[in-house]
Amino acid sequence: MSKDFKQTLWKAADKLRAQMDAAEYKHIVLGLIFLKYISDTFVKQQDKVEKTLSDPSSDYFISEDPTEYAEELEERDYYTQDNVFWVPQQARWETLRSKAKQPDIGSLIDGAMTAIENENPSLRGKLDKRFGRAQLGQGVLGELIDLISTIGFADKYDSSDLLGEVYEYFLGQFASAEGKKGGQFYTPSHVVKTLVAVLSPHSGRVYDPCCGSGGMFVQSEEFVKAHGGRVDDISIYGQESNPTTWRLAAMNLAIRGFAADLGKEPADTFARDQFPDVKFDYIMANPPFNISDWGGEKYESDPRWQFGRPPIGNANYAWLQHMLWKLRPGGQAGVVLANGSMSSNTGGEGQIREAMVRGDVVEVMVALPGQLFLNTQIPVCLWFLTNDKTMNGRDRRGETLFIDARQLGTMETRVLKVFTDEDIARIQETVQSWKTGEDYEDVAGFCKSASLEEIEKNSFILTPGRYVGAEETSMDTEAFTQKIKKLSESLHALQDASSKLDQEIVSNLSMFEDV
Repeated sequence: MSKDFKQTLWKAADKLRAQMDAAEYKHIVLGLIFLKYISDTFVKQQDKVEKTLSDPSSDYFISEDPTEYAEELEERDYYTQDNVFWVPQQARWETLRSKAKQPDIGSLIDGAMTAIENENPSLRGKLDKRFGRAQLGQGVLGELIDLISTIGFADKYDSSDLLGEVYEYFLGQFASAEGKKGGQFYTPSHVVKTLVAVLSPHSGRVYDPCCGSGGMFVQSEEFVKAHGGRVDDISIYGQESNPTTWRLAAMNLAIRGFAADLGKEPADTFARDQFPDVKFDYIMANPPFNISDWGGEKYESDPRWQFGRPPIGNANYAWLQHMLWKLRPGGQAGVVLANGSMSSNTGGEGQIREAMVRGDVVEVMVALPGQLFLNTQIPVCLWFLTNDKTMNGRDRRGETLFIDARQLGTMETRVLKVFTDEDIARIQETVQSWKTGEDYEDVAGFCKSASLEEIEKNSFILTPGRYVGAEETSMDTEAFTQKIKKLSESLHALQDASSKLDQEIVSNLSMFEDV
């Protein structure tokens, strides 16, 4: 899909927002996109059923006269057997669109959401029903319905791809519009792609204990498809404490036709683990950074703290240890955290980090460039953990790979940097060659395979810059001299301009003194 189409849609939708807060408006727009998807897929299946019922050569042939098989078209089994959500008549898009200009359209949409939940147990409690009380101007909901009606089928797109792309684009735009709060539900797709590329989930259980709107799962399934695998080979498990974000994830995954277990309800991962007896092959997460109100005082002797009790005032090491606890033997985890996690000693974090390194569970550390996130300028890093370094490659016991990726990335806007596919591939290939031992070499300024002894000499601080060293550069003396000359000329020009400005200010002030 062209980016222009998505941008046009976003601009049109955002124009209708008026005074409504982006955090509230997000659920209105994304809820309508979901409703359009679920209705479109139902209609697509209905067309397929109709062809079967009206084709004389079909085993299910009834008649070529539509009036003869109209009732049969409403048989649920034709839809549920192909994993298509059953959409009752009053919840279908064209029914709602025909009533879009009515003053009670908000209540009608709420009723449609309730009807869909009642007919589809997997969606029960997961759809937003806030349209009737939305503080939108008169006619705005109708205009939004007309706008989202323009998202339809295209020959080269499956409807789930089309609506999935729009949904993902809108999630990103809302994260940007919401600023800091947007990060609670959205991790930039290029950061997620980096985690997924390094972990390479092909089969098994994939888990995100703070799943936001489900971006980790979407990219994991995309990865499997891109590498010729079957998406049925991976099982998705997620947990999210924010009820509205939990619903976003359910809709995001349903739009793409992914089966996922997000737990029975939204819940705090530390307090109410929704999968207490399940261990996972892959864990990917972007937990909230440095949170202090995680209830740490309640978990003094928790069995998850194998490497030491996390400080009550910061959950970073609680997240890391929770994920290690949830890994099956040979499992792998990738976690986004603030850079402070690599070096902080507050509340005993240094001792926990040392115990983790000595326990040989820290596999790869990656320092990322700034400005990758819409919602924070905090520099971030990636932790890759495993409980068995003899699996997924050569025997890597006693070794940790450090990658300094701060020089990678391209500025997409004045304030936002993105990783290109080439950047992601470079990190992925470096990790892969290190794991297998094939063609791996330390690269000054970029990557270094360090031993336990080297990490011990650095007081168990895991900042890659301490290990990879400086990039080797050959300095051209003449070019350097020219650069200094230009800088000197610029400085003199700025000093002259500053002097003239000072004189003007003094002159202007003296005029007032004479008054």
